[in-house]
Amino acid sequence: MDAFTFPSYSIDLATGEALFDYALTGPDGEQRFTEVITFPLPDALPSDATVATLDRVLALLHLVAGVSYYKTAAPPRLVLPAPLGADAVALVTAVYTKGLAEYAYRNRLPHVLKLTPEVPAGDVPPARGYDTSELRPLSAVGGGKDSIVSLEALRRAGFDPVPFSVNPNHVIVAVNEASGLTPLAARRRIDPVLFDLNAAGARNGHIPVTAINSLIAVATAVLHGLGPVVMSNERSASDPNLVWDGHEINHQWSKGVEAEGLLRAALAEHAGLTEPYFSLLRSLSELHIARLFAAIDRYDAVVTSCNAAFKLRDASERWCRDCPKCRFVFLAMAPFMPRERVVGIFGGDLLADERQLPGYRELLGVDGHKPFECVGEVEESVVALGLLAEQDQWRDAPVVRALVDAVPEPAWATAARSDVFTPGGPTFVPAAYAKALDDLAP
Repeated sequence: MDAFTFPSYSIDLATGEALFDYALTGPDGEQRFTEVITFPLPDALPSDATVATLDRVLALLHLVAGVSYYKTAAPPRLVLPAPLGADAVALVTAVYTKGLAEYAYRNRLPHVLKLTPEVPAGDVPPARGYDTSELRPLSAVGGGKDSIVSLEALRRAGFDPVPFSVNPNHVIVAVNEASGLTPLAARRRIDPVLFDLNAAGARNGHIPVTAINSLIAVATAVLHGLGPVVMSNERSASDPNLVWDGHEINHQWSKGVEAEGLLRAALAEHAGLTEPYFSLLRSLSELHIARLFAAIDRYDAVVTSCNAAFKLRDASERWCRDCPKCRFVFLAMAPFMPRERVVGIFGGDLLADERQLPGYRELLGVDGHKPFECVGEVEESVVALGLLAEQDQWRDAPVVRALVDAVPEPAWATAARSDVFTPGGPTFVPAAYAKALDDLAP
């Protein structure tokens, strides 16, 4: 295959079903795909202005969601279907290069990092302005501590948030129920042909799914007459895992501040949205967010940040207790909670289990590089370990003792607690929302 194209997209506003068509083309023929995304329907028919804005958002979603199918062959040509403004082109380019950087690294495909979309010549009709900045926010819920902190901060600050998710699983449903708020949900159905190709040996790997889900959320907000989409991505999401072939490889790129800025700019340019999307927690470290979560206990029985748990046979298990995410979140929560509480949340004590030591050594930068997972920076892990070593309830835990001895002296010196717990870095949080976290601060 030598090209990836975008034949068409459409939406049926009677059912909420949107179809997104893709094609891999080459000398030997064509492979077609159709993705189906079903949006929740509003109570009233949308206005013509709303439909026009929605169409512009769906045009961006069509381009971004194609990464799932592009990666099966990674052809050298990415052929866009229509003229596009500079900001939208910048978003698409970054999604297919930086968003697929881990995929390129693991599959040894350096050309993906240099991919340049082919954009048809022509004028792009200007988008009509569409200001929803003062309407109720749509708050993305993934079931973990971060989205819970955002949801509660918005609620307590009087913003009356609407929880949102894509393909909600039992964990997300339980978190929504614990919130007592009425959620919205969209359904994303990947073309089953993709799974057949993967089973037959097609290339596979990590995609920037947050970019896809973010645009699904923005489309839902527009359709329902809601305001900004509020994400819960923290500042450490912008920290790369490693550098390869001269390019930063970041597992969390689509959660990082660069992706957030590109998406905002593309939505403003192509859809006319004034305040479409931001991350409330952008200026905070993972450890800072864990401290805020410790002040909230209504979700202890339902919260999980473990991706592997969604695949466990026993639906009552919320943590696998044997992955980088489990290790990091346990380490991050432990300094701010009674030991029995964090052990109760996880269903086990990871810091009493010496089998966890190799994984924790990676998180602390003692061995290898930061895992390809949504975990905090090495310095955060070192700070968390230092806090635990000062507490009677944790200092004698086998894993804590072993790790304190393993961390080299220079690492302790560079891990400043003031840096970890002081908000900082670029952020797009609007002024009206900037103080929403204050009521949670311990």
